Amino acid sequence: MNEYMESLVRQLYELPGKVIALHDGEYLFHEGDAAKYFYIVRSGHIFITKYASSGRVLSLRLASRSSIIGELPLYQDEPIYIFNAVAQCVSEVYALEFPVLQSYLEKRPQLAVNLLKIISTHMRKQHSKFRDLLLYGKKGALYSTLIRLANSYGKAVDGGVLIPVPLTNQELANYSAMARESLNRMLGELKKAGVIEHRDQLLVIKDLAYLKREIQCENCGREICNIE
Repeated sequence: MNEYMESLVRQLYELPGKVIALHDGEYLFHEGDAAKYFYIVRSGHIFITKYASSGRVLSLRLASRSSIIGELPLYQDEPIYIFNAVAQCVSEVYALEFPVLQSYLEKRPQLAVNLLKIISTHMRKQHSKFRDLLLYGKKGALYSTLIRLANSYGKAVDGGVLIPVPLTNQELANYSAMARESLNRMLGELKKAGVIEHRDQLLVIKDLAYLKREIQCENCGREICNIE
């Protein structure tokens, strides 16, 4: 998140709320729960997921510091959460009760405008992800996920871009809406082609340009093309 967007998020910390600590694997909320809070990630990483009736899991986001969570039920009658939120590691969030947030938004129009900017940027990110999934299938889903991980967390190392966030193949499969077996095969092909490799159980992307060419990457910028 760029400095401007972070400055907008920081204004929300001025509102009365509470800090919630989560341990690795702990759920912040489940799909179908009554929605009581709007959340801001203070530290750590939170998976936002959706469960299909088949049992398959689709990971939509890996929310990190200054990301907002649970914004969709705002101003709804009898609101519920439509996704799951689970900590990927030890994490903290700042929780604002919906009535409190709504009261401040109505009293402070500029705060409402700023929140609208944050949510608008968030929606553009999601539309970009769905575009890649629908237009380019499994390859587009996986390749764009790797590109987004590089944009969000990538660190330049000798021979490529290191993704310092430990992700299992199952978690990558959940992001790409595919079975783990299919993902394993595709990762194997990328390793054989010299596009990726693993170092100390972390992923290194050796040829980011290849991934971008394969899905006709539009280079829409890190503000939009990220995993958050």
